[in-house]
Amino acid sequence: MNKLSPFFASVVCCLHLSTFAQGVEPASKEELEELKSVVEGERESAMEYRGYVDALRKIKISGYMQTQFRLTDLNGGTAQFSGGNFPANTNKMFQVRRARLKIAYDNVLTQFVVELDAIQTGVTMKDAYLSVIEPWTQSFGFQMGVFYRPFGYEMSFSSGSRETPEQSRMYQTLFPGERDLGVKLFYSPQIGPFSFLRAELGIFNGSGPASNEFDNFKDVIGQVVTQFPLDELNAAVDLGLSGYLGNVRNATKFLWTNGESAPGTKGFVLDSSATNLGDGAPRRYVGLDVQLYYDVPVLGGLVVRGEYITGRQPGTSTAPTPAGPNGTSQTTISPAAQATGPVYQRDFAGWYVNLVQNIGNDNQVIVKYDVYDPNTFVTATDFVSGNNLSVADIKYSTLGFGFIHHWDGNVKFVFYYEIPKNEKLTSSTIAGTSPLAPFVGDVKDNVFTFRVQYKF
Repeated sequence: MNKLSPFFASVVCCLHLSTFAQGVEPASKEELEELKSVVEGERESAMEYRGYVDALRKIKISGYMQTQFRLTDLNGGTAQFSGGNFPANTNKMFQVRRARLKIAYDNVLTQFVVELDAIQTGVTMKDAYLSVIEPWTQSFGFQMGVFYRPFGYEMSFSSGSRETPEQSRMYQTLFPGERDLGVKLFYSPQIGPFSFLRAELGIFNGSGPASNEFDNFKDVIGQVVTQFPLDELNAAVDLGLSGYLGNVRNATKFLWTNGESAPGTKGFVLDSSATNLGDGAPRRYVGLDVQLYYDVPVLGGLVVRGEYITGRQPGTSTAPTPAGPNGTSQTTISPAAQATGPVYQRDFAGWYVNLVQNIGNDNQVIVKYDVYDPNTFVTATDFVSGNNLSVADIKYSTLGFGFIHHWDGNVKFVFYYEIPKNEKLTSSTIAGTSPLAPFVGDVKDNVFTFRVQYKF
């Protein structure tokens, strides 16, 4: 009715004029004033309606759903880094892996974003942040809330756009949940001599996106990215350098560090100084990422991505005793809560190479190889009985390959097969009852994933 009312008022006005032109007695002054007030009222309604429309245009709603079927080699397979572990007595399962709904209010220089994930195990918050850009050059700004950590490339590469079903093992280990709660400053000019550059620097809790802070340490994360277009070669190269400075609180006085437990025997040595209690174990990363884009004649676009991350990672344990790693349940995954046991300090290194070849407009072929070594101080031959090494120190490499078909602009089908390989422990002293015993050979934990994604 709001759209028709101004038109209706105009028609009435024309009829009055037409009547006057035909020699009929014109409308009185009171009638004209009444008609004018009606027109003015309708004009105000139209302006109000336009304001509502302008506000609605700033609201952007997007999302995607990933339903999938997975199959692994053994019942109760531990495919933790291939989409989650399988339940006991299960080697095949249907899942809603992700069901994301994102709402953003974009007001050009300010933005409000909330994203939720609703799957069969519950609803969680993924993003909740605000951002503000200065109005003069529109190059600087800040962001605060829960959002992607500014580190590397795969970190902030949305799972709705990523070709492989999951991130590499090193990212899932170092950055579970990808996001964190904090604030960052960013520099990202859209025009001018530095438009090829993007820089970000933030301070974060360090406990991940879904957990409260559990200590007084804060983590500093930064990244610089440059872009180099190679138009004459129909190619482009992006380079990124990232750094991470943080700490993990030790809830005990026991700190295990790499060293020789006996002459010539590499493993862990114990530091039980009283000052270790409440102290921060260093969490230090340096990362380099490269992306190459090339338009292959006839076939289509080719993308080659690679990253390398190295540094020091404080692992945690659930056992509040000075017992060595063989007698504890420990992990090198960055903690989301205060660990009750001692801290284990390791030097690590990880990398991956991912190749994506487009075939026409609808199909893609993917090959990915990633390596994560949680403890570069030791090799497979160092795993002997009693030297305090555990399954958390085992190196992995994973080969994955797959095919994607884009059904239309919203739907895509993903077929992907992963072959994880653990380093094979060679010592004859590892007893059959040891947690290390299965790793004398390669554990059967290959995973096939068939996924259907709808994105809007």
